[in-house]
Amino acid sequence: MHDHIENSAAFVSKSLQEIALNAAQEEYNLVPEPVSIEFEDLSYTVVWGSIRKKRKEILHGLSGKIPSSQLVGIMGPSGAGKSRLIDVISGFTTKGITGSILVNGTLRNSARFRSMSCYITQDDRLQELLTLEENMSIAAELKLGKSKGEKQKKYIIDEITNALGLSEQRHTKTSELSGGQRKRLSIALELLNNPTIMFLDEPTTGLDNSSCTKVLELCKHLAQQGRTIICTIHQPSARLFQLFDQVYILGSGKCVYQGCPNKLMPFLESVNLPCPLYHNPADFIIELVVGENSKENIDYLNSNIQNGKCTDWLRNCCTDSFTSVDNLHKTSVSDVEPPRTEIGYYYQLQVLLRRDLIKMKRNKMLTHLRIAANVFVSIILGAIFVNVGSEASRMHQNFNCLVVVMLNNVMGTALLTSVTFPLEMSVLLKEHFNRWYSLKAYYTAITLMDLPITFICCLLFSVIVYVWTCQPMELSRFSMFMAVNFLSIVVGQSCGLLLGAWFNVTNAFFLTTKLMIIALIFCGQSIVRRDMPPIFRWGTSLSYFRYSLEGLINSVYGQNRHRLSCNGAFYCHYKYPKQFMEVMDIPDRYWTDIAALCLISMIFRIAAYFVLKVKIQSTR
Repeated sequence: MHDHIENSAAFVSKSLQEIALNAAQEEYNLVPEPVSIEFEDLSYTVVWGSIRKKRKEILHGLSGKIPSSQLVGIMGPSGAGKSRLIDVISGFTTKGITGSILVNGTLRNSARFRSMSCYITQDDRLQELLTLEENMSIAAELKLGKSKGEKQKKYIIDEITNALGLSEQRHTKTSELSGGQRKRLSIALELLNNPTIMFLDEPTTGLDNSSCTKVLELCKHLAQQGRTIICTIHQPSARLFQLFDQVYILGSGKCVYQGCPNKLMPFLESVNLPCPLYHNPADFIIELVVGENSKENIDYLNSNIQNGKCTDWLRNCCTDSFTSVDNLHKTSVSDVEPPRTEIGYYYQLQVLLRRDLIKMKRNKMLTHLRIAANVFVSIILGAIFVNVGSEASRMHQNFNCLVVVMLNNVMGTALLTSVTFPLEMSVLLKEHFNRWYSLKAYYTAITLMDLPITFICCLLFSVIVYVWTCQPMELSRFSMFMAVNFLSIVVGQSCGLLLGAWFNVTNAFFLTTKLMIIALIFCGQSIVRRDMPPIFRWGTSLSYFRYSLEGLINSVYGQNRHRLSCNGAFYCHYKYPKQFMEVMDIPDRYWTDIAALCLISMIFRIAAYFVLKVKIQSTR
């Protein structure tokens, strides 16, 4: 009887799993709700200059219609405004814009529009250290969350990788993929939650003809499934040009043609600019807008196409499976159910921590090399300053040893973080815009994941230096020494994180170095506080180097440490550590130094988060 119940329960469980899997298959194979886009009098202006503001209009009052379920190519020479137009339509850029964007006949709701669309940037912003399957798995967790079971997610991943011809590369690191494979992976990652609209900026850049054809044929297939696919392309071949259902061609930020590819030649004939026989019409119209008399040609073509308001060349060019421009879907965008599932903060954090753990294991620079470098420096430091901590006659040498320890803790980590963090910015911008996760979850993950490796490096460094230099063999003092080292490293990382979030790699490295030098001046190593000009003494209260150095000295000499032996020296000026600390103007306030380091670290971390948030918003 008992066995019968167990068998029945197992059968029911298996049946439920099969039902869930079938539901996933049916849901994934559903064609998304068609979405059409229309823009009117769309202009984009950039502003630069900190004192004397300068303005330049990049897009000049463009209008256009993008019917649903079509592959639409935005063409034009370099500098024509292709990328800017797709940035504006997708919502990636939100400042300096005038005009209106309609989705299914109603004004675009930015939040809901982003929930049903995705943007694939020109450069493949991927996690290089993860394999293709790991990238897909992590993206599935972030995009689908707990709404789908493991078998359902696996089915979706299998379907996409098979359809995009990536099955054989599932266990290949992203950094080892070819250009075409990387581009298809970028598309695969965004297909996981079945978006209705896909924007691709220059998807064929850097690819050979075969890879270009595969990518555009893939985009064509996705459009035939009901998605609206919009991509920019520089100058396609005749074969690739005919793959598009519609093209929108720009010249100097103005529309020079909007319509079907096979109607471009009739359009040119109608305006007395016939394309030569056996000439690629895409090449010819680009030549018109960049060659001689380009300004006159642009203005002439622009006036004939009415800057995109003319839809005569869009009529009757759509296949039966596509929606005609004359029958744009009039459903309100609010009626279109977004395919994206909202994932909670803690679930996002869990997935991001798992991803960062994989990256940490494989990133030899931030793990193996970092540990080895700390051990190497500690050995050199210990060998040079051997036994300085136990002799009163060598107290100045021990002071210099602790200065080097402070510099290694703060400056070394700050420079490393300020350089490495900006390299993650491009990936963060893409993933955050496509709503993979919240900025808060991402920032918490990178903060928490670095703590274990920081602690290991700090422990190894502290043990070797502390023992080899013969500091007082007391557990309490070593714990104090270790705590100051750890907090100093965290402060250095926080400072580097702040500057890395604010500036690019070059500027972040330069400014980190200069700010570290300024903070070092006020630490008390070169000149004590009482000898400074009164106007500069306030700087000692802001210098994190000072609190780090004070904390280290207090950990080995503070707390009323007893008299040190001279070990045969003829004269010892500083027999009592307290006397040395008074001369160096170092107060015995260990816990104040600890509190100051914690406070400075928190201020830097919080500031870095808001700087990162502002920077993400400013890039748009």
